[in-house]
Amino acid sequence: MERCLLTLAFGLLALGGCLARVVKVPPSPLIRVQGQPVSIRCDVNDYSGPSEQDFEWTISSTPSAPKTKIISTFDATYSHPSYSKRVASGDISVARLLDNEVELKIAEVKSQDAGFYWCQTPSTDSVYSGNYEAQVQLIVIPNTLTVTPQILPAEVLEGNDITLSCSVTRNLTFPTYLSITWLVTSGATSEEILTFGPHGDVSTGAKFARRYTDGSVRLVPGKNGLFELVISRVMTSDAGTYKCSGAEWTHEKDSWTKIVESTKEMGTVKVPSAGQSLSVNASSSSSPSSTSLLLSPGNTLTLVCSISIDNLPALALEVTWLANDREIITMERNGVVVISNTSSTVAQGRRGEASMERTAAGVYRLGVTGVSGEDGGEYVCRVRAFIDKGGKSAGGGGRWHMAAEKKSSPVVVKVAQIKPNFTLTLEPVRNPQMTGEPTELACHVTNIIHLPLGGRLGVTWEHTPLPGNDPQASQTIGSLDGSGNLLPGAMYADRLKSSVMSLSRVQPNTFRLQILGTQEIDMGLYVCTVSAWTLDSQGDMVNTAEYKSPPLNVRWDAKRPSLNVVAKRIREASAGGATFEMSCTVVTQNLGDPGYSVLIQSQETLKSSVKTIMTLSPDNVVQHGGATDPNRRDNLVLTKSGPAEFRFRLAGVQLIDRGVYWCDITAWTKQQPGQTWTKATSSESNKVWIDFQENGPSFSIAIQSDDTSVYPSKTAKMKCSLSVSGSSPKTDDLAYEVHWFFTRLRGGQTTTQVASINRYGIVKAETRNSSSEISVVRIDTHTYLLNIFGTQDSDSGEYYCVATPWYLSASTGAWTQAGELTTSRVFLTVQFAVWDSLKLPLLYGASASIGVGLFSLVLGLVCAQCCCRNTSHIPRSRSKLSDMEMD
Repeated sequence: MERCLLTLAFGLLALGGCLARVVKVPPSPLIRVQGQPVSIRCDVNDYSGPSEQDFEWTISSTPSAPKTKIISTFDATYSHPSYSKRVASGDISVARLLDNEVELKIAEVKSQDAGFYWCQTPSTDSVYSGNYEAQVQLIVIPNTLTVTPQILPAEVLEGNDITLSCSVTRNLTFPTYLSITWLVTSGATSEEILTFGPHGDVSTGAKFARRYTDGSVRLVPGKNGLFELVISRVMTSDAGTYKCSGAEWTHEKDSWTKIVESTKEMGTVKVPSAGQSLSVNASSSSSPSSTSLLLSPGNTLTLVCSISIDNLPALALEVTWLANDREIITMERNGVVVISNTSSTVAQGRRGEASMERTAAGVYRLGVTGVSGEDGGEYVCRVRAFIDKGGKSAGGGGRWHMAAEKKSSPVVVKVAQIKPNFTLTLEPVRNPQMTGEPTELACHVTNIIHLPLGGRLGVTWEHTPLPGNDPQASQTIGSLDGSGNLLPGAMYADRLKSSVMSLSRVQPNTFRLQILGTQEIDMGLYVCTVSAWTLDSQGDMVNTAEYKSPPLNVRWDAKRPSLNVVAKRIREASAGGATFEMSCTVVTQNLGDPGYSVLIQSQETLKSSVKTIMTLSPDNVVQHGGATDPNRRDNLVLTKSGPAEFRFRLAGVQLIDRGVYWCDITAWTKQQPGQTWTKATSSESNKVWIDFQENGPSFSIAIQSDDTSVYPSKTAKMKCSLSVSGSSPKTDDLAYEVHWFFTRLRGGQTTTQVASINRYGIVKAETRNSSSEISVVRIDTHTYLLNIFGTQDSDSGEYYCVATPWYLSASTGAWTQAGELTTSRVFLTVQFAVWDSLKLPLLYGASASIGVGLFSLVLGLVCAQCCCRNTSHIPRSRSKLSDMEMD
């Protein structure tokens, strides 16, 4: 144990011997400015003892001079009397940063505070090793930093430059460095613009970094500490209070330390918007004070846009002339003139050719040569003022800020026009006397005046139907424009396309409307409207005048077409499943060669709703109506059996088909082959009834047996036969359910079901105590056979069958159950056979008797042989011993 303790002690001594205390302070010298705060840090490392170390600060004028106590971390009375008051007031203090690090602080350093400062740490080591104090020299220099700004103007126009001049100097007694910073305050936000120094580089605030890169913010160093910061092309956002801040720095231990700073206000600058002073005035060059202008066609329009704005040289202007709120022409910032391709000058075919030029600073002139009526309207000059922000945009162009936009008051331009004048006469060339005859109308233009050279005439034909026809409003038939282009109306496009109707110009001043086959719908009032078309300066035809002719009435005494339809029954459906057929014959008058559409309609009763069964179009296209069952469409036929006869056939009628049937026939006509059908008239036929009663088939049943008396173990057979009368269904449309019943007593009431077969042919035999087996076999459609195999006495009794017919009704199309049928009863007797019942017992008895007799005979013989045998006498021995043994 003692040896272990000695080993541990030696180990601790060896460990303590390896540690060497190190006390560190900043490298000398520390240059500070009088009146500024000073802080000196001190830390200790590689020590033993408690983790928290104590520190003592002393000062000496030279490294070898006596030391004066300043402050201690553990002894409140440590301070020398010359420092005790400053320590007590907090001017001098020590702050612990870590367990092994403190900081000496002097709130306002004085010149007499210069000297050598010693940081000492009392030893807590087991072995004295290393250094326990460190000293740093503090140099205190006077505050000679001077910041002298130049006062800024109270207002700078938007787009102008602003120069921030500021002088920063100091007396160079020790190696110190200067820096200068400009700041701007807007409201409660202060932002750095630019900082220069202390190590000769430049840094900018986030808001001004892009502008400095683009050259809009630049630094101009001067002499004797004078610096200038130029902000080019100021904007309204640059308004605020500007400040200049100078600082003196020292370089210590590879870092810069600010030892004094001074900030001075340069002044508050306002930047009014350029739009406040922007003024735009549009006027005529011939009458500057007038706001309206009257021109004649072909004259030249000249308008002047006068622009007034403060600081015009610093702005780039974009000037645009607008007519009726649509751009005509624009002079961009770089002086390039652009004629708008999307303006109404192109869309509406203006006559005038627009141009623009800059005649003086802020004066722009618009010229439109060869004006026409299309050039009339309100003209406005729009001005946009831009400020160059400097640098390049993402697209490679310049960066511009739109400072202002304004429009002038409108100048009203009117172009007087002399419209062409002429007289119209509308007359019939061919007037129809009946339906189907051609019609020809001529529109003559006379007394034409003021039609310019190269002018042309166009025409528009209109038709108003007679009262009672739809529609009654005026409808445009078609038009021929100045270039001769045909523009058909919506209602007459097909007829014009097929040449049933035609519009033409037969002479320079005569237009014609022609209808090949006039119909009743063509009766009414006709009007021709003639328009004058003239060429504009761009070579386009424009409409300058229109005149209408008096209406012309086209009418004749039309014979109304008539249509009569007669329906006749061809085949009558007297029972369900039969076929119904009827024909419809059409008789017409005043129809020519029409086409027919047929609707086969029906009603269950005369008051019920009408159902459409089938339709046949004039083009012989058959369609089924919505009331037709999709599963029965193959039973329906509608055909055209003659030029004016149609036949309808319904196969397999059902109860739901009962009711009245008739034909609704419409006559249609065509003016020409290939044209669309036009309805002429329509009519309904008389009504034909489908009426029948559904009685259904009648059934009968009988039972029979070939032998009603059988011996045991034999097979008994009974037939259940059914017959049908009346409307007999098909074999596949008929089925039976058959049940066999049995009672032991003749005429007994207690019955037991023996077996059954349902209408699907599934046989079911009931469980019986008898040893016999039963089967049911369908021999044919109407006969069922009951077989009893291995009959027993218990099978004796009365038998009968019950059948339920099922048939598919032709009237309803559904399976129908008929009434239940019961046969008479058949008594089956299983006879008792005496010989058959006794022959086995007799045979068994005889066999047993013979066997017993033979056994008795054999036994007697054996006994006789054994009992009657002769044996020799054996004499008794004389020996005494033998006698005793015998005894």
